[in-house]
Amino acid sequence: MTHIEFGTPPTLPTPNGYSHVASVPPGSRLIWTSGQVPITADGTPAVGWEAQTRLVMQNVGAALDAAGAAWEHVFKLTIFVVDTSALPVVRAVRDEFIDLERPPTSSLVQVAGLFRPDLLIEVEAVAAVPA
Repeated sequence: MTHIEFGTPPTLPTPNGYSHVASVPPGSRLIWTSGQVPITADGTPAVGWEAQTRLVMQNVGAALDAAGAAWEHVFKLTIFVVDTSALPVVRAVRDEFIDLERPPTSSLVQVAGLFRPDLLIEVEAVAAVPA
């Protein structure tokens, strides 16, 4: 997918698995997901950082698919975690889903908690599908 341009200006620090800037061409159809959490459709939560991260990314993928988008269309991720010590695990699982040659822009926010105490991570995505 080449319609979104990703970049990292040399005046900014080298990012770890994300781009500093994304440019979406006019006429693209924009799609926002709600924050997705690591709970299955029947309400069962995943357990542990790796399983929760993988399920939350799968849930984001399902939301994108429902809107006619895919991971290749994602240009912005927002990741909320309750603890940044698990960041290496989060990044490793995230990297299974994104295009490492053209990674989306990203924000990571540590929060005091999510809406349930057993949840460790929540992810939102913004995608652009060519017109």
